[in-house]
Amino acid sequence: CADTNTNIRLTLPVVCFVWQIAMIILFGVFIRYDEESDTHWVETKAHENITSDIENDFYFRYPSFQDVHVMIFVGFGFLMTFLKRYSFGAVGFNFLIASFGLQWALLMQGWFHSLDPHTGKIYIGVESLINADFCVAGCLIAYGAVLGKVSPVQLLVMTLFGITLFAVEEYIILNLLHARDAGGSMVIHTFGGYYGLAITWVLYRPNLHQSKRMQGSVYHSDAFAMIGTLFLWMFWPSFNSAITDHGDGQHRAAINTYLCLASTVLTTVAISSLSQKTGKLDMVHIQNSTLAGGVALGTAAEFMISPYGALIVGFFCGIISTMGYIFISPFLEKTLKIQDTCGIHNLHAMPGVIGGIVGAITAAAASESVYGKQGLINTFDFTGDFKDRSVLTQGGYQAAGMCVSIVFGVVGGAIVGSILKLPIWGDPADENCFDDEVYWEVREPATHHLLFTIQPLEKKKINYSSQ
Repeated sequence: CADTNTNIRLTLPVVCFVWQIAMIILFGVFIRYDEESDTHWVETKAHENITSDIENDFYFRYPSFQDVHVMIFVGFGFLMTFLKRYSFGAVGFNFLIASFGLQWALLMQGWFHSLDPHTGKIYIGVESLINADFCVAGCLIAYGAVLGKVSPVQLLVMTLFGITLFAVEEYIILNLLHARDAGGSMVIHTFGGYYGLAITWVLYRPNLHQSKRMQGSVYHSDAFAMIGTLFLWMFWPSFNSAITDHGDGQHRAAINTYLCLASTVLTTVAISSLSQKTGKLDMVHIQNSTLAGGVALGTAAEFMISPYGALIVGFFCGIISTMGYIFISPFLEKTLKIQDTCGIHNLHAMPGVIGGIVGAITAAAASESVYGKQGLINTFDFTGDFKDRSVLTQGGYQAAGMCVSIVFGVVGGAIVGSILKLPIWGDPADENCFDDEVYWEVREPATHHLLFTIQPLEKKKINYSSQ
């Protein structure tokens, strides 16, 4: 406890201050407004004969950015509040990771994707903000695997390396392989899922049972977690369509995701009920598996998968994800020593792989009769160096992209986990995991202790009137 308190008093403030100063310096050197957010937009409009400000990308992208931003800070944060005594850590550290990470993401993605070779500057606009949020999402997914078992400093280190790895694998998959992954089934969810699983595998705690009393949920903590679920579920069509092409691609991605999510809910409820002898529903399944369809349709969201195809993907994702919580999670913990707090393997890793497979098959099966000649070119961006690529070749590169994301997640997570295992980060002891009091000032309500003293008396059925 003494080591942990020292970490809070000294290490965390130092890391935060030093990091923010470094960001100020790096932003001052590299980051500038792009032409649509700069005051020279007036001149750009005149030069390109643009008659209205409505043509500015802000008006196309900002509604989607708002939705994605809510998912990152509210959706992911509240989804992890299911633990009975770790709500502050779930929401608060989610807030910290996202704010820390989005600044580094703007730099890393800028250096890889939009660095101007003539000026040496990175020019950012509203789409850059969306991509930074996507980058952060991968680290928040990984956070779910180690929830309650690591210190805030460890989380910052995990995020620093996670975003760096993300930027590299994203560049390989989207630029070098030229795979399409608008909703990030491969780039975000598969990478983030296996990154977190590899880290928690390296950080395995054989004596974690000492905190078993804190690992469960209570009625109100599960209700708060459902807030996160509902925000994520409602805004997932925006997540999958946020950076697709204006017009039909964005429109199609929203429709496909919308339908897939609805289908996932029905099958999740069915499997959850069937898995219980009483036929009752398990809140863990409803909080998590209902979102698996949004993950799995991320890659193929803008493809011509058809409305019934979206329903099929959602149907199978609900089954696979729910069965994962019932059978695969216990197996992973018992056999492979993977202590996955939030079950990210079932919500992100497996559905992400399914999304990569669906994307590869859909791309390989694309035809000019379905897409139209120009539609095929627009959807898969068959221009420039890729103008002669066939759909079968595209399907192969889509599959290769999925493999790259898995490799980066597993290998990168194992390396970062080894760094986080060093005894210098002030992580909680085995008996103090999943407890906010280690890192937060927790002020209990005045009635807290009274409630715990009254309950035993009620069990004894004492006749108060006789006293």
